[in-house]
Amino acid sequence: MIKEKNAWSMNGFLGIILIAALLAGTVFSFIEQQFIIGGICLIVAVTLGSGITLIQPNQSAVVIFLGKYMGSIRKEGIVITVPFSVRRMISLRVRNFNSNRLKVNDVNGNPIEIAAVIVFKVVDAAKAVFDVDKYEQFVEIQSETAIRAVATKYPYDTFKDVELTLRGNAEEVSSELTAELQDRLKVAGVEVIEARLTHLAYSTEIAQAMLQRQQASAIIAARQQIVEGAVGMVQDAITQLEKSGGIELDDERRVSMANNLLVSIVSDHGTQPVINTGSLYQ
Repeated sequence: MIKEKNAWSMNGFLGIILIAALLAGTVFSFIEQQFIIGGICLIVAVTLGSGITLIQPNQSAVVIFLGKYMGSIRKEGIVITVPFSVRRMISLRVRNFNSNRLKVNDVNGNPIEIAAVIVFKVVDAAKAVFDVDKYEQFVEIQSETAIRAVATKYPYDTFKDVELTLRGNAEEVSSELTAELQDRLKVAGVEVIEARLTHLAYSTEIAQAMLQRQQASAIIAARQQIVEGAVGMVQDAITQLEKSGGIELDDERRVSMANNLLVSIVSDHGTQPVINTGSLYQ
């Protein structure tokens, strides 16, 4: 694998002054009919001029001479580098990549639609140029592959709170997606800064059915919590009545009171009390 190194370069302004001096010497030599000296000055001036390179901030120039990697230049401004070389400019700026909406199956086999935004930058220009072919396309393909890999590990949603879900644990899923992407893209000299989901939904063919399932699961979970709370309230009420109220209840009365209290607490609608005022024969 290629490892980035610094290419030879010199200050561009100093190089331009030197080129100007060589051109002036060429003209003067031709006037004095010293053609050999003038020719040498012209050749040196042209040679240095072929290495003039303009590098913008947060940009790297990968220098290639006769098919060989000579190094990279990150110093911004005008520089003169290896003459007659090819310079490929690679941006080191932070960039965003928005993936397409992908249709994948979650861990339960439910088809979902998912998309993410990837924030990345090139940190090794040599790897981006030589170790992969068209690193922008490489980032795009590997990002979609990583999104699919992470999406298939988790369910879309659950009401049991015992496992990670794509909808309920966005931070954890984003962290794993970032790590997965970094592992895939380090070969291209790319650093993944952040990866976050931008779209998450059930596929249209099952969206209505899954909505009904979510509603049913929510109702069951709520009912279970209400019943658990109601049982505790009834137990506390009967215990307090027997301890502090001076009331002794047999098993039949205890069961009847528990039944009435449970109905009153668990019912969706307000209960209508029935008052027993006693009978004529009591």
